[in-house]
Amino acid sequence: MCPAGGYGVPVVKPLDLPFDPIERAAQIWEDRFGPSAAMAAVTSVMRAQQILLATLDGVLRPRSLTFARYEALVLLGFSRRGSLPLRVIGERLMVHPTSVTNTIDRLERQGLVRRRPNPSDGRGKLAEITPKGREVMAAATADLMAAEFGMAGYDGGDLGELFSLLRGLRVAAGDFASQPATGSATPASSGRRRR
Repeated sequence: MCPAGGYGVPVVKPLDLPFDPIERAAQIWEDRFGPSAAMAAVTSVMRAQQILLATLDGVLRPRSLTFARYEALVLLGFSRRGSLPLRVIGERLMVHPTSVTNTIDRLERQGLVRRRPNPSDGRGKLAEITPKGREVMAAATADLMAAEFGMAGYDGGDLGELFSLLRGLRVAAGDFASQPATGSATPASSGRRRR
């Protein structure tokens, strides 16, 4: 794997193996333990996560961001007032409070976020996106959109199907109450064909 969707950002270092190691592991698993479909699917998802994270971090590196910091900026940018309590940021991003603190610390050092007292909670703090943070978020978003979030090889239908398949796993984990996906929440078909 070289560039991400032709965007020119290196993905993870190519392994260039003469075989699919996950498929090989699935065959061995089948011989030793039994059905391997779940193991192969999970291992594939984990490997895809590594590849995508490396790709997205590569796209964002020129902006001195990681994907985790970008997500926090977008979340703050989407909020009505441009600020949220750190606890809410953790809930929405589904990460541990320590990770939120670390992310906000780094964004604050970059001048992209500032902390301020939470008027509705005397002890708590709000993280607030700064004007510079909004500028960096907009530029980073344009970069990620141009790179198609590392998913340029898939058309809109494939992406929608992938979203739907993984949604069931997220519901089962208790991320949110099960509801039918709305048209606006499901990725729309872009009409793009596989490359």
